Amino acid sequence: MTERDRRWRLVLGESAAPALPAELSETDQRRDRALEAVYDAERTGGMGRTAPKVAQWLGEVRDLFPPRTVQLLQKDAVERLDLTRLLLEPELLDTLQVDVDLAVALVGLSEGMPNEVRERARSVVDQVVRELAKTLRGPVEQAVRGSLRRRRSRHPVGGDIDWNRTILKNLRHYDAARKTVIPDTLVGTSRHGTRLDHVVLCVDQSGSMSASLVYAAIAASALAQVPSIATRLLAFDTRVVDLTEHVRDPVAVLFGAQLGGGTDIAGALRVVEDGLQTPRRTTVVLMSDLFEGPSSSGLLQVVARLCDAGVRMVGLLAVSDDGAPSYDAGTADRLRRLGMPCLACAPGQLGPLLAAALDGRDLTAWARGRG
Repeated sequence: MTERDRRWRLVLGESAAPALPAELSETDQRRDRALEAVYDAERTGGMGRTAPKVAQWLGEVRDLFPPRTVQLLQKDAVERLDLTRLLLEPELLDTLQVDVDLAVALVGLSEGMPNEVRERARSVVDQVVRELAKTLRGPVEQAVRGSLRRRRSRHPVGGDIDWNRTILKNLRHYDAARKTVIPDTLVGTSRHGTRLDHVVLCVDQSGSMSASLVYAAIAASALAQVPSIATRLLAFDTRVVDLTEHVRDPVAVLFGAQLGGGTDIAGALRVVEDGLQTPRRTTVVLMSDLFEGPSSSGLLQVVARLCDAGVRMVGLLAVSDDGAPSYDAGTADRLRRLGMPCLACAPGQLGPLLAAALDGRDLTAWARGRG
């Protein structure tokens, strides 16, 4: 059996055996049985519905497949075999490979959990958040602080003066007698200004955006570390939950959310609109796939009002490494024409994206340059 035939045999399962009549190795037979438990449409019992059997299966796949494949198998097993409630079993929680999908599943089950199980689930979610924060929180905070330092000032002092730009801007004030430029205008940055920027992360908590909420919670906690930024965090479905008081604790944010449900983006943005203090110093990041429950006309109207008021609007369709997201392309196009760029990004690009938005840069050009 060639390597190509072997892979197709594992993909297609036992039904492909007559067409690919070669012996699988002992390890491949174990792989075949592990895959069959999830994907064989003809199975009658699968891996069973008890935590010990599921835990045994998870142990097998961790031995047989690379980590990314284990995550996919784990996610599919939960969805296809209706194992959701078994996630609450301590024996199973100790066996699962910790990742974003697991965190989302546990947060979705949190309501109604017994206290002991809830604390165990919370510790697992905390582990996920800490692992993600190692690579996400620092770069977000660094990029945003860098953006604020780069801001131009009409009255820079000391080390904040950009002498090269200052000389170029003031060449017409060259004093021939003194053989020097006498600057009329200084060019530089303001590192320690009193300007306060407002950033509102408005996150769709419907099922398709659940993983993005995890990244949003971590990003919000990073923004909260920057003194010159006032961070507000809202999660919404058909209602809006203000999670700002928990913004420094991503795990508390996640357990305060209500994952799933319908979508009313316009209603969420009206809450943002009602809370505006300084529109021209406010950046609103709407994290949503834009599949609006009601008519999209209300959404377009409130976005138009916010843009007209000077609010920087950003539509973040997904924060994910999983490729092109599914979203309402028609609504995204109409929002772009109103002045609200809509794009997706990988988790590692979230910091540069927020920095570019705070800089007031053209995010469509930024996204193009990123590619």
